[in-house]
Amino acid sequence: MKTNPRYLTDVLMTALAPAIWGSTYIVTTSFLPAGYPLTVATLRALPAGLLLLLLVRTLPFGIWWGRAFILGALNFSFFWAMLFVSAYRLPGGVAATVGAVQPLIVIALSRLFLGKPVRPLAVLAGLAGMAGVGLLVLTPKAALDPIGIAAGLAGAVSMAFGTVLTRRWAPPVSNLTFTAWQLTAGGILLVPIALFLEPALPALSAANIAGIAYLGLIGAAFTYLLWFRGLSRIEPSAAASLGFLSPVVATLLGWLALGQSLAPAQVAGFAMVLAGVWLSQRATMPVRPIHPVASPQPANRPA
Repeated sequence: MKTNPRYLTDVLMTALAPAIWGSTYIVTTSFLPAGYPLTVATLRALPAGLLLLLLVRTLPFGIWWGRAFILGALNFSFFWAMLFVSAYRLPGGVAATVGAVQPLIVIALSRLFLGKPVRPLAVLAGLAGMAGVGLLVLTPKAALDPIGIAAGLAGAVSMAFGTVLTRRWAPPVSNLTFTAWQLTAGGILLVPIALFLEPALPALSAANIAGIAYLGLIGAAFTYLLWFRGLSRIEPSAAASLGFLSPVVATLLGWLALGQSLAPAQVAGFAMVLAGVWLSQRATMPVRPIHPVASPQPANRPA
C-alpha cells in the first residue's frame, strides 16, 4: 500500500501532541508544588483557553455552547480529574496500563457513532500497544486499587468519547477557535472542583510559574490544537493509538534526565508500543487522499 504523503504529515503532526504530553510527569514533579493536581489542571486549561479566545475573538454560538462544554468536560475536566484520582490511588505503571485501553474503546465508539468498521488489525494494534505499555511501566510489586482502576477506566472512556464526538461534531470554525472553546470550557468546569477539594496555592516560585506556563501554552494550547486538527483529518482509532507515545516519551525522559534505568522488559515494551502504533496507522491508512472533516463556514461572530 502506497503511503499518502499528506496523510503521513497529518499523522506525524498529531503524534507530536501525545509525545509532548509525555513530558507532563517530569515537568510536574520537577517544577510544580506537590499536592495541587486539580488547581494545576485548572491553571493549565483556563488561562490558555482565554488567551486563545483573545486571539480568535469568536465565542460559541447556538448549539456549540453546549457542545463546547460537553467536549471540554470529556477531553479536559472529567478526564483530568479521573486521571489524577487514578494516579494518586495506583502506581504510575498500573494507571498508565489501565489508560492504555482507550484506543480499543475508541474503536468500539467509532463503530457505534461514526459507522466505522471494526478492523481486526486495529484491534490487534490496540492490544499490542496496551501490552507494550504494561511492559514499559509496570513493576512486579504494582498494587491494584478498585477505586483507582475504576477512575482510570472512567478517564479512558471520557477521553474516548471526546475523541469520537470531536470527529462526529465537525466544528464550523477553525481548529484554533475550536481548541479555545474547549480549553476555556474545561477550565471553567474545573474551577469549582479545585476550589472545593484543594487548599489555596502557596506563593509560586519562578520555577513554578515556568512549569505552569509550559503546561498551559505548550502542553495544552499547542498540543490540543495539533490534536483536534488531527482528529479532523485521520481516523479516531488511529489518533487514539498515538496516545501510546506518551508513556514512551515519559520513560525516555526519566532515563535521560533523571538517570532511571531501562530493563530488558522495558526495551521490549518500546518495541511493542511502536509496533502497535504502526499497525494501527496501517489498518486505517486511506487508499486515496482524504480531506479534513469540515462543515460549511458560517459568518464570523466576534466575541
